[in-house]
Amino acid sequence: MTVKVQLEDFDLSTEVAVLRRANPKVGAVACFIGAVRDLNDGENVSAMVLEHYPGMTEKALEAIIERARERWPIADAVVIHRYGPLAPTDQIVLVAVATAHRGDAFAACEFIMDYLKTVAPFWKKETLENGERWVDARVHDHAALDKWAEPGPPKAD
Repeated sequence: MTVKVQLEDFDLSTEVAVLRRANPKVGAVACFIGAVRDLNDGENVSAMVLEHYPGMTEKALEAIIERARERWPIADAVVIHRYGPLAPTDQIVLVAVATAHRGDAFAACEFIMDYLKTVAPFWKKETLENGERWVDARVHDHAALDKWAEPGPPKAD
């Protein structure tokens, strides 16, 4: 499992090749790439800055992957998240998961991304036409996370 938090861009084909290299058990790789949009909540975005706490962020991302490994038979996974100044169309994040079968790969990839979007310690500030604003996880981000909740024990009467 690989976690990278970096200023530099990443190359999808290189990262997928590393996931698949010399592992004949891998039959599926599911990937998600997130990019900076030029429009958010109806306002034009000209730039974004992502901040994080080195060390803490990597541990949080590793823990998210481990939670996914508890649910699906993941052969390998990579999460790369950029920080620093970014512009519209720049890549922000890559989540790639290698498994034996596509269903597990899709589910694990979505799970990791949903957790990353809501619980990973990143802070985003957007530059708009009329100033700047910090961006929090949205209601639909939390709703996406809720679908992964484990059912609890039955409630006592």
